[in-house]
Amino acid sequence: MEGNIPFKDGTKETTIELFDKLLQNEKIHTIYNIEIEAVVRDEENELFKIETGTKSFHAKSIIVAIGKMGKPNKPSYKIPLSIKKLVNFNLDSCTKGENILVVGGGNSAAEYAYDLADDGNTTTLIYRKPTFTRLNPENQKILDEYSASKKLNIIMAKDVVSLDDENGKVKANLDDDTSQIYDRVVYAIGGTTPVDFLKKCGIVLDDNNQPIYDEHNRTAVACMYVAGDISSKSGGSIAIALNQAYNIINSYLRRNGKMYSYTDKVKEFFEKHPEDVK
Repeated sequence: MEGNIPFKDGTKETTIELFDKLLQNEKIHTIYNIEIEAVVRDEENELFKIETGTKSFHAKSIIVAIGKMGKPNKPSYKIPLSIKKLVNFNLDSCTKGENILVVGGGNSAAEYAYDLADDGNTTTLIYRKPTFTRLNPENQKILDEYSASKKLNIIMAKDVVSLDDENGKVKANLDDDTSQIYDRVVYAIGGTTPVDFLKKCGIVLDDNNQPIYDEHNRTAVACMYVAGDISSKSGGSIAIALNQAYNIINSYLRRNGKMYSYTDKVKEFFEKHPEDVK
């Protein structure tokens, strides 16, 4: 780890708690429940204009760190319309006391599985490979403990090949010609790059629709950077993302001097729009 953030492997809950404390302690102004539709370079004022569905605001520099889970990967097979409400890509619609199948083998899948088990659900985690290869040590430890205590059922080296409606429940058909009935299925099989959004921001993409950036994660758009899963071709890592942020800030400071040494144009703009200074 580089920089000053005391991050180490943990669960989803401990990680969120850490970042909530950092935001509060450092008095970072945070805006929730607003979806950014586009980020446009305003060359006249040497600023970015951030567009949302209801308002717009401005910034001198941008780090795009939206990840990929906002556009989750979906299975190749069709999901029957009658059970679509029972098939999820996060835990938002899950309740307690259900029999739930979680599909995936990464950290998100592991965390979904043991969170659901902790909530009193009968939970099964299925992964198509014979071993987990992408879990952090903490998640691997929890899965091992939950599996040993029968709190969580884990199926390895098998995959779901289709879903059917079985009297209002989900029938998961596996590649070994067996099937099981569940109240709900949760997919955690990664995400894809939100290409349309990146293009609206002016970020140049390569032939694989990955953002192009230099060694400091700087894109071709002046003062716009990418970090985290959005800049990774493989699985994401919070530690790598934090190190990227540290390097981005240092790169930015080297090129622009003090963070708030605005040019006359920028200073004049913010004087006319004090609501943006937050």
